Amino acid sequence: MTSYWKQKKEKIMFRLEQLTLQKRLVIAYVLIMLLPSLLISLYIFRGLTGNTVQELQRNNEYALEIEQINIRNNIETMKRASERTFIETQVITYLAQPDLMSVWDLIELDRISLQNILRIQYNNPSIERIRLYTSNPKTNEMLPVLYYESRVKQDPWYSAVMEADKDDVWIFSRSTRELIQSRPGLEEDFKPKISLYQQKFAGGMHVGISQVDMLMTNFFPNTFSPLQDDQSQMIVFDPEGEIYRNPANGFLDRFGVSDDILIKQFALINSDRGGKGSFKFNVGNIPFLGVYSYIEPLDVYMLKVSSLKAVYDGVNQTRNLIILANAVLLVILALATYFMNSVILKKLHVLTDSMKKVRQGDFGFDINIRGGGEVGDLAHHFRKMLRKINELIADAVNKQAASKEAELATLKNQIDSHFLYNTLENIKMMAEINDQREISNALTSLGGMMRYNMRWTSEYVRLRDELNHISNYIHIANIRFDDRIRLVTDISDWDMNQELLKMSLQPVVENSIKHGLGDKEMTIAIRTETIGETMLITVTDDGMGISADYVQELNRRILRGGTPNGEPDKRDTAEKGNGIGLANVHSRIQMHFGKEYGLQVDSEQGAYTCVTIRIPYLILNGGLANENIADRG
Repeated sequence: MTSYWKQKKEKIMFRLEQLTLQKRLVIAYVLIMLLPSLLISLYIFRGLTGNTVQELQRNNEYALEIEQINIRNNIETMKRASERTFIETQVITYLAQPDLMSVWDLIELDRISLQNILRIQYNNPSIERIRLYTSNPKTNEMLPVLYYESRVKQDPWYSAVMEADKDDVWIFSRSTRELIQSRPGLEEDFKPKISLYQQKFAGGMHVGISQVDMLMTNFFPNTFSPLQDDQSQMIVFDPEGEIYRNPANGFLDRFGVSDDILIKQFALINSDRGGKGSFKFNVGNIPFLGVYSYIEPLDVYMLKVSSLKAVYDGVNQTRNLIILANAVLLVILALATYFMNSVILKKLHVLTDSMKKVRQGDFGFDINIRGGGEVGDLAHHFRKMLRKINELIADAVNKQAASKEAELATLKNQIDSHFLYNTLENIKMMAEINDQREISNALTSLGGMMRYNMRWTSEYVRLRDELNHISNYIHIANIRFDDRIRLVTDISDWDMNQELLKMSLQPVVENSIKHGLGDKEMTIAIRTETIGETMLITVTDDGMGISADYVQELNRRILRGGTPNGEPDKRDTAEKGNGIGLANVHSRIQMHFGKEYGLQVDSEQGAYTCVTIRIPYLILNGGLANENIADRG
């Protein structure tokens, strides 16, 4: 599949290359203007669509807040009604009394206390029914308020109320079983209701249950209102996940949004109980927006579903009209550009002919194009290019001659170095003949150092080769300092093949000897440590050390590349050096390996000095089979 698209791309590019510059300019102009115009239009209208949807969402949230205010008011109304049923002293006494009451007491109870309960119901038109259920067998039922609990023990809500103890229990029901069947056909009331149940206690003992009913149409007035817009509908999810909505509102049915679809969509976002939010979903090709809010006392959700089709259709229609207007305008501008380019490109043909002369080797002519503008600038620079070409040809001839002279000088240097090596070998042989072993060994070390210094076939060497060079250097230094310098290495055979820049360690060791030796013996220890993909090489001496203040100054100089302002420090003390050698090593490491690598100095005066070199962990093996090769090139 990748090769197919690659071939298609190559064909398109080939066809574009076959077009004239004029046509390519027009195509480029159209693409440059049309594509950004389309993208900007799409971006703007996408934002407009988002803003419109957000505005619709805010309106739906406001509608839910209004409905919640109504719900909270109805909750308070039902709670107050339930509490007032038990304020009557005679009712409490009657439910808790151990003996049967007299007929006159029952008449007095019905005339005053139970009638007060009925007045609560009559004074609150939204309340459908108030009932008390007594658990005391010594009482009598007094309809339509007082009933025995035995009549409702088989109802599903009874066990939930008993388990809730003193908590409120809210029950949603689509129908209600009639306790007293006055005539056939009235066994069940099919009006959806919400009921509040509370246990009643006297002296800490259960004496009954209160029930306050309210029709759904009264409890959720806006949800079941007959005045609804035709692009949205409000519904209720009870704690069991069942849906209650106004059947007279045909919005959801008209768009084919069934209760099962709403339950599935709502289950995707309703993982935790509580909160509020929104979600989008599609039914067929029609998009919808759902805004929901949780009602904690009832453990239910209010959901308002709105159609986004009208929103998207209006925005898309406006977007398409603007895009079409942009496209027509671009076509007109493209045609105008085509004819303007035809005039401009006439001068380009003159430049083309001039370039053909240059290709044939003719550089001694001028082009007859003057004036400003892009083509005039191009002609001006073309003339300057002809002069520059003539200058470069002359420079190339001069550089070729200089290169020959450099080759001769290099050959001479090679001859001189071979002469010097041979001379050292002869002196070494003379020392061995005269049994001067120390002189012979010193000449061997000096010769090794000279060969190492003069062989620069590459910037990179093995750590093994650099250590051999350091060993030769210390051997020669010990001639001057009476063998007071000792070199110790703690490096594995594998790390000996670590790649590093040539002459990275000698300036460090040289600094240790120059500023740390003093009048006593000194040990220089070289160790390696690998951390991830980084190699740390530490050069530690037990010499005179450096003060803490100067360690900071020296590290700053190393980072700056030497002493302040690039001038050498002329103070020559045992503690202070100019740091140029260490700064050069640091700069070379960062130049070849990156800014995260380099060199750092740590020291304690009178104790030690430690220089840590951080470089990439790279082992040279495999490709360098000959151990005598000291570089990777």
